[in-house]
Amino acid sequence: MLLDGLFAPLEFEFMRNALAIAFLMGILGAVVGSYLIVQQMGMIGDVISHAVLPGVSIAFFLDLNLSIGAFISGILSALVMAAIRIQSRIKVDTAMALTLPTFLGIGVILISVLKTNRVDLSHILFGDILGVRQADVLQILIITLIILVLNQLFYKELQFYTFDPLGAKACGLPVNLMYFGLVCAITLTIVASMQTVGALLVMSLLVGPAITAYLLVKELYQMMILGSVFGIFSGISGMYLSYYLDIPSGPAIVIVVFISFVLALLFSPTQGILTAKKNNLRKAL
Repeated sequence: MLLDGLFAPLEFEFMRNALAIAFLMGILGAVVGSYLIVQQMGMIGDVISHAVLPGVSIAFFLDLNLSIGAFISGILSALVMAAIRIQSRIKVDTAMALTLPTFLGIGVILISVLKTNRVDLSHILFGDILGVRQADVLQILIITLIILVLNQLFYKELQFYTFDPLGAKACGLPVNLMYFGLVCAITLTIVASMQTVGALLVMSLLVGPAITAYLLVKELYQMMILGSVFGIFSGISGMYLSYYLDIPSGPAIVIVVFISFVLALLFSPTQGILTAKKNNLRKAL
């Protein structure tokens, strides 16, 4: 009976494509998100996820691939934030607070001015994983492989930069280039996630599995591996919940991500709320 429940959705091509996307996004989000968490850059992903709208509008107007427009717009927003932070005394969180509504407003204006009202904002903001095609799966597979290969090749340098940016700069590492590379990775992840949970919920995949793993392990590479497990589990479980409960797929995935985090927060052997109290009580006795 259980096996029938597991294999029944696989009879449909749209479910097979959706599950493949969820699997890949679980890995991609956890790897990139681990760097965000350690560097305390979580909100930059939120800014970029909102800043893709102008690029999507222009790409739709020019009849280009929407992913190209979203990627360019996301990169531009990150460069604007970096320029504000470097060229002034304004802190990065303030630069983010200014950049996010600015790019979002520009996107809404462009939709109106360019008469691109056919742009489906609901799909951009909330995703449409059940509408993905095999070409979308291939695109995300390529993005995931590129990120994993680059991460493997430059892991030591990225780890050094992540934990000690000043030390990395003093040792002669190209920290600006590494920052730009991380921004590109974040933007690619967000562009890929637009098909799954959408731009508004993408932070869940970027941050949720990574911080869940952060509560359970100490090393960066362990965060990536365990976070990928949580990401894959959340994506696939969310899809099955969506299928059987007839609920939106993106929010279903997000809910599973949050439940996984809450369980880790409560029962983590070293940092869990409940287990920490027990350990403190044992020490007191």
